[in-house]
Formats: sequence, C-alpha cells, structure tokens
Amino acid sequence: MALEEPSLPRPLTDGDRAEIAATVARLSIEQKASLTAGRDMWSTMPVAEAGIPGWRMSDGPNGVRGTRLGPAGVRALCMPCGAALAATWNGPLVQAVGAALGREARARGARVLLGPTVNIQRSPLNGRTFECFSEDPWLAGQMAVAYVRGVQGEGVVTTVKHFAGNEAEFERNSINSLIDERSLRELYLVPFEMAVKEGGTLGIMTAYNRLNGRFCADHRWLLTDILRGEWGFQGITVSDWWALADSVAAAEAGLDIEMPGPARAFGPALATAVADGRVAEAAVDAVATRLLEVMTRIEARGDATDPPERPFDSPADAALARRAAAEAMVLIRNEGELLPLSSGALRRVALIGPNAGRTRIMGGGSAMLRAAHLSTVREVLGAVLAGHGIAMDHAEGCAPTDDFALLEASELRTGEGAPGLDVAFFAGDEAGGAPIVVHRADLSELTFMGEPAEGVPAEGFSVRASGWFVPSISGVHRFRFVSNGAARLAIGGTRCASLVWDAADAARVMRTVDCETLLEAGVPVPLLIEFRGESVLNFCHVALKMLPPPAPDSIDGAVALAAAADVAVVVVGTGPTIESEGFDRTAYHLPGRQDELVRRVAAANPRTVVIVNSGSPVAMPWLEAVPAVLQIWFGGQEMAAVLADVLLGVEEPGGRMPITVPLRIEHSPAFGNFPGGAGEVRYGEGVLVGYRWYETRHLPVAVPFGHGRGYTRFAWTARLSVGRVLAGDAVCVVVEVTNIGSRAGSDVVQVYVAAPHGPLTRAAKELRGFAKLHLGPGESRTVEIELRARAFSYWHPGDDESAAIQERLHATPFAADMKTVHRARGWMIEPGAHVVHVGRSSADIIVSLPLMIDAA
Repeated sequence: MALEEPSLPRPLTDGDRAEIAATVARLSIEQKASLTAGRDMWSTMPVAEAGIPGWRMSDGPNGVRGTRLGPAGVRALCMPCGAALAATWNGPLVQAVGAALGREARARGARVLLGPTVNIQRSPLNGRTFECFSEDPWLAGQMAVAYVRGVQGEGVVTTVKHFAGNEAEFERNSINSLIDERSLRELYLVPFEMAVKEGGTLGIMTAYNRLNGRFCADHRWLLTDILRGEWGFQGITVSDWWALADSVAAAEAGLDIEMPGPARAFGPALATAVADGRVAEAAVDAVATRLLEVMTRIEARGDATDPPERPFDSPADAALARRAAAEAMVLIRNEGELLPLSSGALRRVALIGPNAGRTRIMGGGSAMLRAAHLSTVREVLGAVLAGHGIAMDHAEGCAPTDDFALLEASELRTGEGAPGLDVAFFAGDEAGGAPIVVHRADLSELTFMGEPAEGVPAEGFSVRASGWFVPSISGVHRFRFVSNGAARLAIGGTRCASLVWDAADAARVMRTVDCETLLEAGVPVPLLIEFRGESVLNFCHVALKMLPPPAPDSIDGAVALAAAADVAVVVVGTGPTIESEGFDRTAYHLPGRQDELVRRVAAANPRTVVIVNSGSPVAMPWLEAVPAVLQIWFGGQEMAAVLADVLLGVEEPGGRMPITVPLRIEHSPAFGNFPGGAGEVRYGEGVLVGYRWYETRHLPVAVPFGHGRGYTRFAWTARLSVGRVLAGDAVCVVVEVTNIGSRAGSDVVQVYVAAPHGPLTRAAKELRGFAKLHLGPGESRTVEIELRARAFSYWHPGDDESAAIQERLHATPFAADMKTVHRARGWMIEPGAHVVHVGRSSADIIVSLPLMIDAA
C-alpha cells in the first residue's frame, strides 16, 4: 500500500524566496548568527524585530515529551518503540503514527521533533537498539520515510538521527567510528538517504561521535558533499545536545544550529569569527536562509516564540497506538497452535514473571516520557480473564535483575497513599517553606533538562521528594544513591547519604554512595530525597536504587502455580535501566534468574507461553522447550491491553522480526568490534551486518530476520514481470496471496535479491522490497513490488591507483597475474544471473525466481 502525500511541507514560491532574501539582507551579522544557536535547552533564538520566532524542539521518537522531564512533564501519548514500529512492516501504519506524533508535538508548542532514530542495529547490545528501526537499511529506510511524512504532514520538522556512525553508546561523545565508504554507502547512510530523497525530511541531527577521524558536527563530507550535494537536502542540520563543535570547522562543514543554548561555538562566537574573517558572512546568510525556508514550508513564520504546552488526549490516536502495538507483536513460536488461548477451555491461568507486574512500555534516556497511562499485564489480563470466569494466580518468580534497580510506583506511596512519591519544587538552595508546586513521580529518579516545573526558576532551585517505601521482603536492603548535584537521602527518618551538599562544583560530576538498612516486609518506611539544582543547563539528575536481600527460592512457588494451572504465561524481559541511551547492555542473556524461571516453569507445565518484553533481542536458551513465544517489545501505553487480546485471539500478532536473534552474542557480526576501545570502534564486519552475516557465514540463528507467525494460513504464487533486463531497468515481482485459513489475518511478502559473484564480497541475499497484506478468510490480493536499479547495485570504492601499481609492477614476471581492471567509484550493477527470492523471512523462501541482467 502506497504512502499518502501530505499537504505539508509546501513548496516555496518565488514570492517566498524573494521575501526571505529581503529579510536576511535586513539582519545584522549578530542577528543572523543568533539564529544558529539555541536560546535555552529546547528552543532557538527569536529575532522579534524581524518577525522570526524561536523554535521549540522536543525529544521523540516514541512520543513527544515537551520541555520538562520527570514528574512535572505533560502526560503524553506513548507509541511503540522504533524496533516495534519496524516490526509492523507497515509503512502506512507508521505514517499514521508519525501524524499522531506530529499532532502531539503541536500540542506541546513544538515545531521540531527529535527523531526518528535510523541508525543500524549493528549489535543487540547497543543501548539504543530498541530506539532504532532495523538491522536492514532498506526496512529502516522505508520506516523512516513513512514516519517523516507523517510527522511533517502536521507541520513539524523531523530531525533524522544520528548522522552518522552512532551504533553504540560507549564513549559516544568522542569515539571514532571507523567505517569504510562501501559499508557507509550500502548500509549506514541508506536510511538517511531515503529519509531525504523519499521522505523529504527537513531536519538532520548530527551524531556526537567522530566518523573516520572527524567529529560529525564538523564533517564537511557528510553535511555538504553527501547530504546537500549528492542527496539534494533542503533542510536544516542540528547538533546533538552538547555535541563538540568548532566554530569555523562546523560553519564550513554545513552545520546550521548548535543545541542547546546558551551558545558555545555558534551564536556570538560565530559572529566574532565572521568579524575576524575566519568565516565568510555568506555561510551565515545561508543558514539564516535555510532556517526561514523551512519555517515557511511548514507555515511557522507567524508562530509565538513561547507557546503553551498542553496535553492532547485523542481517543483516535490512542486506538492507533493500540493497533500499532498489535501489528508489532511477533509470534516467534506456536507449536501445536497453543495460541490463541480458548477462553472456554480455561479454568485457571498462572501469570508468572518480573515483567508481569512491572510491564515495560518504553526504553530509557531521551525516549522516556510521562505516558498518558500505564497498565500492567497483571492488571489487564487479570481483569479480562475474570470477565470470562477464569481464575488467575500470580507470582513474580524472580527479581527483574540481580543488580540495583529503581524503586517503582508499585513499591512507593505518597503522603496520601497514592502510588509514587510527592515531589515538591522550591526556589533557592534549600527545600524549605511553602513549595511553588508539587507533582507526583512514578519512579525514584528525577532528571531535569530545561525548566524543572512551571514557575520554578531554571537557575537555582531545589526539590524535595518524599513518601513511603513498602518492602516486600524482610532483611537488609542495600540502597545506592546517585546524583550529579548536591543531594541528601534519609530512610526511616535517619540521614544515610549525602552528596556534596555544600560543594560549589556539585553539578556535572555523577557521584554515588551506598548505604543499607534492616527492613521488615510490609512495613512502610519513610523516604526523603533532597536535591539542589545548580543549573538545568548542567543536566540535573538524582536517583535512588535498591538491591533487596536474597529471597527464599520464589521460583519454587511460581513452578507450583504453573503446575496447577491450565496454562502458564511467563512475562520476562528488560527495562529502561538495562536498555537506554547513555550506556550499552553488558550481557545478552535476560537479567537475573529469568532464564532459569522460564526453563523450570516450562518443565512443570507443557502449555507455557513466554512473553518477551524487551526492546532488543535477548538470548533464548529455552526456545525449543517452550511451545509458544511472543515478542512484544516496548510496545507503548496500549501494550498490556493488546497483549490480553492477542493471547485470547481477539487480535492477531501481526509482527515480523526487524532484527535477527542470534543463538549466542559471540555469533553476532560486531562481536570483537563492539563497543570499541582505545578511542575508536572498527566496523570490521563491513557490509555483512545482521542476516547478511549469518546467512553468508552459514551460522544458525535462534530467530531469523523477517520471521513471524499469525493465527491463519496463506498460499502464495509469484512471478517476475520479465526474466531478462538491461542493467538499470526496473522489474516487478508479482505475488498473489490468498488467505486459506478460517480467520482474518496478515502476511508480509518479503523480496530478497541474490547477486552473481563479482569483484567484491556480496551478502548471500539482501532485502529489496516488501508488502504487508490484511486478508479475510478466502480473500486473495495481488501485490506488485518494483525493484529498481539500486535493488541490484553495490558500491564500488574504485581502484584509482591500479594504473600506477601496474606501472610499478611492469618488470615483475608475475605482473600479468596481478592485472586489475580499473573501476570508478560509484554504484555498480554486476551483469549476470541474479536470483529474486520471495519469502516470509530471510530463512523461509517460498519461491526463487531467476533474473538475467545484461550490461547496459
């Protein structure tokens, strides 16, 4: 199904261009330079006298948080994470999700959304794998195009990120990503290229890291030669927050806006560089012109500089989030058709696992927001089953991790007995007297970037978080108190931790202190956290984490419940303290004793369903021992409700894997080259990333790329529109799909291309097209998937030195054996016999169609 063409952004008229040129000509160099830097954490500088408003930006990409993190933030629609959206393999649906996020952004007063994240899922251990779309550049690019069109159709600029080579969080502010040009062209740049050429994105965010020796914010080859020169990008480039930039190098490279404010390399510093003759004024004129052009194209020239932020409660958009969550869920395994469960045949269900009562709907870092609502699998499934007269027993079985973890709303109580903590905000250094405002926190973590709360000064504020912690087990509890500012902690009325409360240089440096105390199960203990914010520009953070005492073997109790139930549903996974911006995962396996829990429950009940609530792949050593496995990702605010419907067959799990699940992390392409060391990370696997690696190397995997099952069956017939073409000509893959099952469902046609042997290593096959179909019982539909020149192309880096080398070797008797054929740099199509594979996954090919390509 084709994507819709939105009415915005609109094209520029000659009158627009003339007006913009006149406006720029009237601006002083100081005014023009002011447009190149942020005013504060989330907005740019206005030039009111010239009628140029400031722009508000907001983090994404799974929601629109607005300017405030933490308890004072506006409740926002939480969509499924990036990997989940890609798992839908449904461009029109993702476009609709983008449009909903565009409407959310407008409600926050934002005209720029910081997303989508299109970096390649190079390793499952990347902390932001959940935020990215796919290991495959074509699938990631198609999702990016759909997302961009949806968001920008609502008059909000997307800033596709992070450009480029940011596939890990390790030393991300300085690491040097060493990537050969062929791998860049065929993999890592492709989603950005598609977002520009097909999606029409008006924004690109530069990455923190260095790429082949140069910081991305200063990288002329990236920002000018490729982005603007080759791809024809007409928008603005924005630095990631506090990314390192050089005034002269960044201006000459093509960076437009430095964020956040106040300015460091741009703004006044750029005006000075122009006055000193180090930067041409024409470069600043170009930035001002591009900024006004983008504002005009989304009709934002008349905006207020500081519009109000408001919640946006749309039942239609919540229903869309529900549909996206359902289409993202991947039924990995369903032996004996255990799913969907028959409510009429059930009397008792055992719900087990740490993520049943701590359901994770989003990952950590900039993707975090205050969701419009949060429900757990335990709450929703219990209510649904009760409505069918089915009993449900619950046991956590094991802790979600064997490390320190944040306290959650279910473990905390406010002064009035509500879940969470009371958070009071004060002006000044001491949290005393009457607070300016009080909000409720869902976690024992507070982070501030921008205005802490309405009416609270950004410079010099204090916070008091108070409430009660209710331990679930008796014994010595260990607490870890973390802050980058002045902070104090009291437990049970006793001061037990203090972090540089009187130090003038408290901000920026993250400090940790541990303490412990003896607590009794079920007996509430008062908590008090005090924090002094020196400046929100320094990123303020304070968190309390807890490690409970060793518990009696609770897995035994979970196994007993499972043995007595008709079905055992085990919900395992990760969470935002494991998958997050800022750090990478340290292990591939599920945290804590979750693998043991799954194995023992499955041994006790042969009718066990495992729900994997993670945003990226995890090891599944128990996969063959479990009849049903469902990957639900970080599925957004509607995930728990959708899961209940999927388990009982009201909804179908419509997802397909956008990333391979390896048997072992040692098998993954980046192993040995991830996350990096000694200041650099080498992309040593080259073009063999994801399924390209596993299939070309003949490595077995746990779950192949593209895999997923539904609740019905389909029959396919496929053919090519032509069997022989000239290089550069297009060919259509024509596939007729028929639902031969008894219920409605969806299927995904995936088209891969295998090239003939040539001068460079090629993957066994590469995804080059796909189509998702929803069909009723007995319904048939024919889809045509067009394969254009790039579907058969690879990037040749060129061998410009071949003539000189041949000359040097002229006296060598073996020179004839070393003769090379000169090739220019660029996209090449290798003539010869290609194969077009049509399948349900990279490993499940239904038909292979020969195609001969002749030299043009």
